[in-house]
Amino acid sequence: MKKYSFLFCLTLLSFITQAQLRFGGMGRPATPAQAELNYASPQEYEIADIVVSGSKFYDGNSMITLSGLRVGDKIKVPGDAISSAIKKLMDQGILEEVEVQAAKIEGNKIWLVIQLKERPRLFRIEYNGIRKGEQETLSDKIKTYKGKIITATVKKNIELAIKKHYQEKGYLNVGIKIAERTDTLRGNNATMKIYIKKGDKVKISKIEFDGVSEMKLSTLKRKLKGTKERKFWRIFTPSKYVPKKFEEDKGKLIEYYNKKGYRDAQILKDSVFKDSDKTVKVIFRMEEGRQYHYRNIFWEGNYIYPDSVLTEILGVKKGDIYNTEDLEKRLNGKPQEDVSSAYMDNGYLYFQCEPVETAVVGDSIDITFRITEGKQATINKVIVNGNTKTSDHVVMREIRTLPGQKFNKSAIIRTVRELSTIGYFNPEKITPNPIPKADGTVDIEYNVEEKPSDQIELSGGWGGYIGFVGTLGVTFNNFSAKNIGNWESWKPLPSGDGQKLSVRFQANGVAYQNYSLSFTEPWLGGKKPNSFSVTLSRNISYPYKIQQYNYLSNPYAYGGYGYGYGYGYGTGTSTSTLTTAQQDSATTAQNSAHFNSTSLSFSLGKRLKWPDDYFSLSNSLSLSLIDIAGLGSSYYGYPEGKSLSIAFVTNLSRNSIDNPTFPRYGSSFSLTASLTPPYSLISGNTNSTLIEYHKWMFDASWFTAITNKLVFHMRTHMGFLGSYNPNKAISVFERFDVGGSGMMTGYTIASRDIIGLRGYKDRILGSQGTVPNGGVAYNKFVMEMRYPVSLNPSATIFLLAFAEGGNNFANYQEYNPFKLYKSAGVGARIFMPAFGMIGIDYGWAFDKVPGVSDFGRQAFTFSIGQQIR
Repeated sequence: MKKYSFLFCLTLLSFITQAQLRFGGMGRPATPAQAELNYASPQEYEIADIVVSGSKFYDGNSMITLSGLRVGDKIKVPGDAISSAIKKLMDQGILEEVEVQAAKIEGNKIWLVIQLKERPRLFRIEYNGIRKGEQETLSDKIKTYKGKIITATVKKNIELAIKKHYQEKGYLNVGIKIAERTDTLRGNNATMKIYIKKGDKVKISKIEFDGVSEMKLSTLKRKLKGTKERKFWRIFTPSKYVPKKFEEDKGKLIEYYNKKGYRDAQILKDSVFKDSDKTVKVIFRMEEGRQYHYRNIFWEGNYIYPDSVLTEILGVKKGDIYNTEDLEKRLNGKPQEDVSSAYMDNGYLYFQCEPVETAVVGDSIDITFRITEGKQATINKVIVNGNTKTSDHVVMREIRTLPGQKFNKSAIIRTVRELSTIGYFNPEKITPNPIPKADGTVDIEYNVEEKPSDQIELSGGWGGYIGFVGTLGVTFNNFSAKNIGNWESWKPLPSGDGQKLSVRFQANGVAYQNYSLSFTEPWLGGKKPNSFSVTLSRNISYPYKIQQYNYLSNPYAYGGYGYGYGYGYGTGTSTSTLTTAQQDSATTAQNSAHFNSTSLSFSLGKRLKWPDDYFSLSNSLSLSLIDIAGLGSSYYGYPEGKSLSIAFVTNLSRNSIDNPTFPRYGSSFSLTASLTPPYSLISGNTNSTLIEYHKWMFDASWFTAITNKLVFHMRTHMGFLGSYNPNKAISVFERFDVGGSGMMTGYTIASRDIIGLRGYKDRILGSQGTVPNGGVAYNKFVMEMRYPVSLNPSATIFLLAFAEGGNNFANYQEYNPFKLYKSAGVGARIFMPAFGMIGIDYGWAFDKVPGVSDFGRQAFTFSIGQQIR
């Protein structure tokens, strides 16, 4: 409680009592100077000096300045000057008490002492009645108060902040008491002890609606997203009563009515009744009004487009339900489809359209759209801010709004999409800003925020047949080859030119090794988006050593192979019938048995303008030399000796998704054909060591936003492998394996496509399971619901629920796209720029895979650095 001391009063009562108060003193003995004062007859004095006493943490001269008193001033004592000085100091809120004393009086001069008692500062907060975790949460919410001067306002604000925190969690009856204790060891600091009694969560026992006849009550209750009735089955949306969410839900209720044409709908009254200390009852009294429809639509001020064109773009017909929210979207909210885009894509930056209700007849409304077209605006210059790492020319080549062009709203939206997909910037922070100029031109400013794009892979995993595999890889997604000679740019490698350099190494000791190096230039020559890529890889594997390693690591799992694996594979002879010398010879042969391959590929790609500029086409030439020795023809059916694959690969794709990390809308598809020369048709030789095949892959994805965050994703994948010559068997290379996470692509010892199928074991529908030599055809269908937990570019996290089905077929006689192994489950994805996409899924397989352990089922699936295909 503030203690104001008034030192000078002109009343008789003041004269009697001032012997005790002495200028506002708190009962202290009067100084000799004070005793000389005649309070019944104020006299004028000149201030000879002012001294501040009791100030430990504030500057005395500052206090004198704040008081308004000055040396040399002439004041009456008693008088308003002293009381005004006390009030000014107390109004600062930093002092608990203020006294003004007369230290000395000589003639008409007076020496004043300002005696202060400072308020303590908040040093520490202690809690009582709540758990440690809750204390940490509260400390984060009110940490801004630490170090502040403790006043009644500060205490009240802290109490309100704590109450708000618990009310948002449903604790409406929370009790709070605050005690203050001065810490004498820390000077003018104090500890605030807060006693909290949460009580019980208050839940909603019942929600009722009065005055509702046009809507289903169950539908209205569903629209109350944060206000739910207590039900035994309600788990994910608890029924706690939160005042803030309750207010938000009232707005959502009216929005829903408005969407259905009930323009006049309103909540006449809402009541919250207390049933008990734990429950409340909520009642809404509604006035629905009537449902309105569009009648006549008029346009005013339009000269560029006639009424008929604008009405067609608007897409509203007579008799349609009157929906103001939908109307706003049709005017301004659908890029390339709304009315504003028709003007702004043609340079009319200053276009405005105001809908006005010009007549209401019964349940019908006439709308007049008043248009201001303005003048066409030309782009003056383009400004990019925030690209601290990426070079300007890399950003500018993705921008669709160039100086000299007419202003184009759709081109700005497309630019934002292109800047998002190159992967160097945070998609959530790319913001365009048109800046109109007085001369009728416009500057367009793009603000971006760099995000880490390089990735490092350091992991270990179990690769099924190969066993444990360690992986070390690094990908520089924004590399700069031209700055290799500039040592100042090595941080740790030169970057900023948008090139991609990837190095990867995998190994299982000496038994399996894989090396790969790739480089991509997305703008070959720097003028057009023509990409060039080169990839070199080397695979070395010794299948017998792999099995021997796995046998020694886990003899129970690999006991069937033993030391006779390689020799038995090649000759069909059991090791039990061999002499020691023969066994030694067999072991030597087994250790030299290998499957090695070296591959080199070159690729050229370009963006297309037809059918639209979301399309791209790439062509590549791939050469692979495969060397197989000591494995026998029964090893996946691969032929002994050296085989050469020369393949022309062409890919046609279209990608219009808005965000590569967490897409909300758009689609993508890819059609790939891999074609080797038809050697058998040319030479008639069906036993050539030249690998021959034609292979077709199709992948498609669709994304649709259900709400601002909830996204529905559907995709399909298909693959087919064939032979040119009907008399020649389909190649044993380039086949398909299905099952698991799809992560084992890099672990396989041959050129295979590994297709994930969650809920099932790795490659169980392939060469490790029911299709011994791999499939020649597969298909897979997936549906997912995705919900983001965090869209922070340093760690994007989203949850998903999925249902999918797929199968793999050894020949086309068995092919049936409707015969699927199905599964469903839930999962999570974490995208970190340094590691790529990390995923874990729990899947339940609905179908049994015959002839394999556990029917081929595997609940958990883990992936890293990829999306499951």
